[in-house]
Amino acid sequence: MRIDKYLKVTRLIKRRTVATQACTNGRVFVNGTAVKPSFKVKPGDMIDIRFGERTVRVEVLALKDTTKKEEAESLFRYPEA
Repeated sequence: MRIDKYLKVTRLIKRRTVATQACTNGRVFVNGTAVKPSFKVKPGDMIDIRFGERTVRVEVLALKDTTKKEEAESLFRYPEA
């Protein structure tokens, strides 16, 4: 699944266009490497998203094309620091 779509489906970023812009501007990293919106994520990947001064890190657990709001958090987890 494309990283921009994954960020939207999991609701880490609310809109796919915003997710695409974040990737294009170098704010999204997968396993430590800046990625383009078309990058394919897979379970086990670590995603870092920079929101201004704050960075959010999540681990991909599963991939789904669509999900309900209640199920979105089951697709990723926040790793222990």
